[in-house]
Amino acid sequence: VQLQASGGGLVQAGGSLRLSCVASGRTFSRNAMAWFRQAPGKEREFVAAISASGGSTKYADSVKGRFTISRDSAKNTVYLQMNSLKPEDTTVYYCAADLTARTKVAVEEYDYWGQGTLVTVSS
Repeated sequence: VQLQASGGGLVQAGGSLRLSCVASGRTFSRNAMAWFRQAPGKEREFVAAISASGGSTKYADSVKGRFTISRDSAKNTVYLQMNSLKPEDTTVYYCAADLTARTKVAVEEYDYWGQGTLVTVSS
């Protein structure tokens, strides 16, 4: 099982990026998926999660209204559309998949992790 995250890069403040996470090795159509981020020396923090059906989403307060999580189960892919980016959004973003269908916010609830993709927002 592998989660491959991509889409990170350098963008100016106020700009947008879309992260993608493609799962391989098994289907995750019945599993919740999420995005976390982690800065050097800090704990990994929750960003957004989406239920297996896509009908339920959760967001960290710091990104609510700016980021949108979505999924395409046919492609085994989850996305994170990031708008109005701020310098404080700069860090490595990780996708994760849970063995259950419900959205969760705790790192320890997720069973599979991608390798991370770096997002850098310049001021």
